[in-house]
Amino acid sequence: MTTRRPVPARPPVDLYGKHRPDRAIRVFHTIAETRMRWASLINRAEPGGRVDDRRLALTVVHRRVEARDTDVISLLLAAPDGRELPPWRPGAHLDLELPSGKLRQYSLCGDPADRHSYRVAVRRIPDGGGGSLEVHETLTTGSPITVRGPRNAFPFVLPGHGSAAARVHFVAGGIGITPILPMVRMAHRLGVDWTMVYAGRSRDTIPFLDEIESFGTRVTVRTDDEHGLPTAADLLPRVGPDTSVYCCGPVAMTATVAAAVRALPAVELHSERFSAPPVVDGKPFAVELARTGEVVEVPADRSALEEVLKVRPDTAYSCRQGFCRTCKVRTLSGTVDHRDTVLTPDERADGEMLLCVSRCDGDRLVLDL
Repeated sequence: MTTRRPVPARPPVDLYGKHRPDRAIRVFHTIAETRMRWASLINRAEPGGRVDDRRLALTVVHRRVEARDTDVISLLLAAPDGRELPPWRPGAHLDLELPSGKLRQYSLCGDPADRHSYRVAVRRIPDGGGGSLEVHETLTTGSPITVRGPRNAFPFVLPGHGSAAARVHFVAGGIGITPILPMVRMAHRLGVDWTMVYAGRSRDTIPFLDEIESFGTRVTVRTDDEHGLPTAADLLPRVGPDTSVYCCGPVAMTATVAAAVRALPAVELHSERFSAPPVVDGKPFAVELARTGEVVEVPADRSALEEVLKVRPDTAYSCRQGFCRTCKVRTLSGTVDHRDTVLTPDERADGEMLLCVSRCDGDRLVLDL
């Protein structure tokens, strides 16, 4: 017999995220992940550790403001000679090589049937890592941009084609609509039984609202200013057995959805995060930077990347989730506790590690930095 836990009457106050991580929410999210069928950005990477690093020289052919109150813009990218671009599937993303050298991932939110352009959307985050500011301030119509990919770490699995579910329910929060929109478009074209809840602070803050509302009554748009903060029941209406739930949004929203799904039998949850995952079962260790002899102490609840950035702010990184390889470094001494999903056995044997998620299986690592 299945014991149902009550769905929380109200979600966390900062449902759509806040400036600093909330430790309780991080722990809550971790527990939810370990007790359900979880298909996250991390563990649904392309099989076998394969990463498509092809580089494409493209041009910004159109730039549009999609949500003025949250400063979201979309960029339409195309080849200068108009040639066809590599195909992609819903849930895929591109790596953008920004003029400064930063590498940032953005979900493809256009139409996979369009073989001549890619569309991405970027929300300006003033206190973020600087990538979104650079996109907003330097990429205009006519700007050249080199991209890598596309590749997919959040695949959409159709009912009857790898998923045991009979129907699909989508949940998106704000800019989290970007990977979900192509999934919705595909489900609609193929006649899949689907529904969606799109949530945000107000109608002026959520991008692509006109495109979403064109799908009619299958979509429920909930905004805080009109309806109040949504409960888990509001985000998952009529979700029952044999349903696949695809959710993308801030950590607090995905945690709320995850906790509710735990109490629902035969419901699949597929989710993509906005932020780095919390450290699970971490132990403190030291990192020695071989080129200078500096020693960095890594606490049990923080990543090596976070601490290395304090002394080496120019250290390359991007996804912070163990799939893009940007922060790959070579270990010269010590045993690595690998927590990524992309490095091959040969790479690991050669001492490679990803600073953003992997740790030390011991007390000290010496890195070629």
